[in-house]
Amino acid sequence: MDKEQFKTSIKTGYANILKQSTQNKLTTSLFQCCNPKDITKEVGRKIGYSEEQLTKVPENSNLGVGCRNPIALSSIKKGETILDLGSGAGFDCFLASKETGETGKVIGVDFTPEMVNQANINAEKGNYNNVEFKIGEIENLPIDNNTIDLIISNCVINLSNQKDKVFTEAFRVAKEGGRLMISDLVLLKELPDYILNSIEGHIACLSGTIRKSDYINAIEKAGFSNIKTDKEQPFPMELFLSDPLAKKIVTDNNLAEKEIKDIINSIASVSISATKNQK
Repeated sequence: MDKEQFKTSIKTGYANILKQSTQNKLTTSLFQCCNPKDITKEVGRKIGYSEEQLTKVPENSNLGVGCRNPIALSSIKKGETILDLGSGAGFDCFLASKETGETGKVIGVDFTPEMVNQANINAEKGNYNNVEFKIGEIENLPIDNNTIDLIISNCVINLSNQKDKVFTEAFRVAKEGGRLMISDLVLLKELPDYILNSIEGHIACLSGTIRKSDYINAIEKAGFSNIKTDKEQPFPMELFLSDPLAKKIVTDNNLAEKEIKDIINSIASVSISATKNQK
């Protein structure tokens, strides 16, 4: 699969996730007995969002596809300009907007037009006047140089097959002294080929994971310093199995419990921070 086919498949996959979520209809057998809205809230609780954060945002902004809460770690200051890489339907942007306040600004960038459209609908419904959403690629950000105080991202950069370019772009748009505060998945041991070679594996944030050392090296190579990792932990099995794409991998390959555990033990969620030092 070439680069453009890969991007198209990711866009289509996330457009489908949005469609199923907003229609309150996830069609895999896993969800036949359940309310998808309840599932996304439960996922949010388990990855670190408070009950207040989960309830005080537009209903269709939380799609339950993150792996950690970057807002809880970011120490946003009033009046800052925040950039969310892979903003989806706007969930983290809306949380950040409350922290930066009316004098600040939040920009969400996502390359799926359906996501950006839904995020704009959510922003209008919630009267988020300090939030803006743009269609764009995180490898080629539609953002001016040296304009961002804080860059956040939640389980999105692993989707890119050009991670070096993502961090180079992040460095370009960050102000001197700007911060990077991201949550993502990293690889602890190699995944089986049936995951690496499946588009479901990529959309489910599995196939694109890389070793933590390689991830940190990409951040450092881009120019960031003061790189720190926090709260590395295995991804919970119940969250893995709540993802319909991961569930499809399990059923398509008739995986036994041990094989599922091996997959889960191959990845970990981690929070990473870094700084663009002032000259």
